[in-house]
Amino acid sequence: MGKRNGLSRGDARRNARLVRLRGVVGHDRAILAIDLADTKQVLAVCDHDSRVLARRTVRGRAWQLEEALRWGRGVAVQHGFAGIVVACEPTGHRWRIVAELCDRLGLELVCVQPLLVARAREAEDYTRDKSDPKDAVVIARLVGELRCYLPERPDATWARLRQLGARRVQLTTTAGACRQQLRDLLECAWPAVLDTAAKPLDSVTWQAAVTVVLARDQGDPAGIGRLGYARFARQVTRQLARWGGQRRCQRIVQAVWTAATSPQALALGVSSQRPGALERASLTLDDWHHALGQLADTQQRMTGILDQLQLTALVGSIPGLSAVGAAAILAEAGDPTRFDSARALVKHAGLCPRANESGASAGTTRISGRGRPALRLAAWRATWGALAHNPVLQARHAYLTGRDRNQLTTAQARTALAAALLRWLWVVITKRIDWQAAIAAGTLDPRKEVTIPAA
Repeated sequence: MGKRNGLSRGDARRNARLVRLRGVVGHDRAILAIDLADTKQVLAVCDHDSRVLARRTVRGRAWQLEEALRWGRGVAVQHGFAGIVVACEPTGHRWRIVAELCDRLGLELVCVQPLLVARAREAEDYTRDKSDPKDAVVIARLVGELRCYLPERPDATWARLRQLGARRVQLTTTAGACRQQLRDLLECAWPAVLDTAAKPLDSVTWQAAVTVVLARDQGDPAGIGRLGYARFARQVTRQLARWGGQRRCQRIVQAVWTAATSPQALALGVSSQRPGALERASLTLDDWHHALGQLADTQQRMTGILDQLQLTALVGSIPGLSAVGAAAILAEAGDPTRFDSARALVKHAGLCPRANESGASAGTTRISGRGRPALRLAAWRATWGALAHNPVLQARHAYLTGRDRNQLTTAQARTALAAALLRWLWVVITKRIDWQAAIAAGTLDPRKEVTIPAA
């Protein structure tokens, strides 16, 4: 708490944010609220008391709103305002189109969270009535109350990283689905091959050997016996490079050969499903290989953007955090410098604590769960890799899961570590300094020590 005015840091940051918003949503400007859709755009020009000054409906795409924006500015001037501020919900990519049009016309744009619009819609007249004209007025009312925000306006480099991040999420989902589908199909039609390695789907030798088997006779394993083991082993070696391997595991090659030629192994599984299931497994294996190749290419492009932004060395100073993991987080978070504090980035991810207190009662504290789910997932995944190599995270995890007074479940502790990882990223990127274990562990006060600049 402050020594004189009693304001907390949160109060000060909130006041500063409101001052910035009031500079954009000034009382001298009317509010042009737009309810965006595919081919129908509803506009309402309102004052700061949400009184409607004019309405208009545009039958067309978002790119056709430039003339309507000029109309809204003219209506505002006629009613004595100096101009307008445009407001909308962040609907898909349409709001970016509106932002581009606003830049061309020199107009300011603010966005309103759809969740706030849904809650405010019922508070408008205590009904669940929903229509585009009413939603436009609700958006204008929320903007007049400063319950809006300035949307992220990334440059071309950060925008490219975000698009590649979305591509990576899509490919990761596809690769995971192919992997699980392949396991299910083999478990039904050829279960013996799943016992040929401790973790078969993680072994490149197993992947290469199964590819050779399923590529012959429409996936019938019995057909591989006519090839002979020597030729089979040579074909596995050639396939190994295709899957990114260098040295084959002779034990796994021999085990797959036995599973494909042994009558006892082939007798397992559902015989009626075997021809179709193994043919589909072969196709799924090809899809999996293609998805993994596309995923590797996308990740290489993302790490190249980190080099372009000169962030590779900074994020690489955090032990256990890979360049791909950092790029995945930044693709969802955007430029961390747009956040006022590390806590703001954690709140954006929905990993901040959600208090549940009233008077002397204190309920269970959980994370808010709001914000960007994909950012939470990226931070969570990066934490799994970093925990095994970062001593500060390991010590923090042991402290949080200890039996003394901070006993949390493993999932709760990892959630806290994911939030810590986001805070570290914010500091090293915005301050342009390397990560330091003593500061991260809380044993060194960064305000009293000189930090080492990044190379």
